[in-house]
Amino acid sequence: MSLPFCDPKGCVAAGCDVVVCRGAGVASNEELFARSAAVIPGGVNSSIRAFKAVGGTPYVVSRAQGASLWDVEGKHYLDLVQSYGAIIAGHAHPRVVEALTKAATDGTSYGAPTPREMKLAEEIRSRVPSCERVRLMNSGSEATTTAVRLARGATGRDRIVKFAGCFHGAVDALLAAGGSGVATLGLPGTAGVPAAAVSETLVAPFNVVPTLDDSVAAVIVEPLPGNMGLVEPSAGFLAGLRAECDRVGALLIFDEVISGFRVSRGGYQSVCGVVPDITCFGKVIGGGLPIGAIGGRRDVMENLSPLGTVFHAGTLAGNPLATAAGLAALSLLDDGAYEFLAQQARRLGEGLRQAFAAAGVPVVVPVVGTLVGLHLATTPATNFDEAKTTDEAMFGRFFHGMLNEGVALAPGAYEVLFPGLAHTDAVIDQIIDAAGRAALRAARSA
Repeated sequence: MSLPFCDPKGCVAAGCDVVVCRGAGVASNEELFARSAAVIPGGVNSSIRAFKAVGGTPYVVSRAQGASLWDVEGKHYLDLVQSYGAIIAGHAHPRVVEALTKAATDGTSYGAPTPREMKLAEEIRSRVPSCERVRLMNSGSEATTTAVRLARGATGRDRIVKFAGCFHGAVDALLAAGGSGVATLGLPGTAGVPAAAVSETLVAPFNVVPTLDDSVAAVIVEPLPGNMGLVEPSAGFLAGLRAECDRVGALLIFDEVISGFRVSRGGYQSVCGVVPDITCFGKVIGGGLPIGAIGGRRDVMENLSPLGTVFHAGTLAGNPLATAAGLAALSLLDDGAYEFLAQQARRLGEGLRQAFAAAGVPVVVPVVGTLVGLHLATTPATNFDEAKTTDEAMFGRFFHGMLNEGVALAPGAYEVLFPGLAHTDAVIDQIIDAAGRAALRAARSA
């Protein structure tokens, strides 16, 4: 597609919202990324998008539909990123688009209560019984921040226990030994977080129940970690955390930003049978728009202002567009949808195993519910140290091989794959075929 000429100021002045162009031809990914880098640190607004872990220049997305996306050069990709799990129904799903269109015509933000935020909170509560009360906010990071503040306020204690490799967003107190982006960048934490911010944070190895004392306000955990690859909790681990928290009067926080409404109707807690005191949500509940939420026991949640003394507020919290999109997305997720998602995850996982086996590359492909991991090693990982044995160099070669084949993976060896409702049998077959060729080339170039 050819676009009319515009310059950096002219396109903004004209109200143009299409991709940037040069002359009569479409600008390249390299040109647009360079232009972005001149105004955005690193050229990206989320660090992993810069491709630092895998090398090369990022593709710049122009549009997406279903399981597909297209970059500004017009190249088509089958997408397994799906906005890191936020897009479960497929890009631009008609029901979500219709809901957004209707909501936008009613206004985009009010700074006042709305029926949609009430309905979304009711929908979350109906699916997750532990969420007797729900508070909406703007992101998963805000959800985990608020959960930690709430736990401290409700218990009158300061100490938080987290687990190495579990990533809980951009929260100063929790940016220690995180997975995903932090692990990908090879950082144990981050500059800019003072020692005082993590002085009351204890980091334990995943799958080991720590011994707590009465200084601990809460234990926060991804019950199904999706930021150090895909690592299942061992038998008894989550139940052990519940028992240990109960023993000392601490709260148990499940970070289900990834797993919530992704792996099952009731999140991973409905799979494992362990009931947390507070649950953090994001991604799926916004239908692709920015959102976050926490839910939990009524007596704990009512410590939040205006009922209690733990402050939380946000101008855009419960945004009418995000709640409309979230309600539309959740309406698509019935039992049949989860059966289909699990089936496609199994097919993808087995196809990837066969692709790497044929190439002679060691691989473990965990599949849990609707999520698929990729661990390039000989044995499954049970904690962060074991997750870091994955062959990052091999992953980088495979990643670029898949891009060349027209399949988009997350640009980091510690992310999971997100097949969604738009990933039909034909789409999965194409991805598996591409993986066979990409794995073989990656092995030959080692």
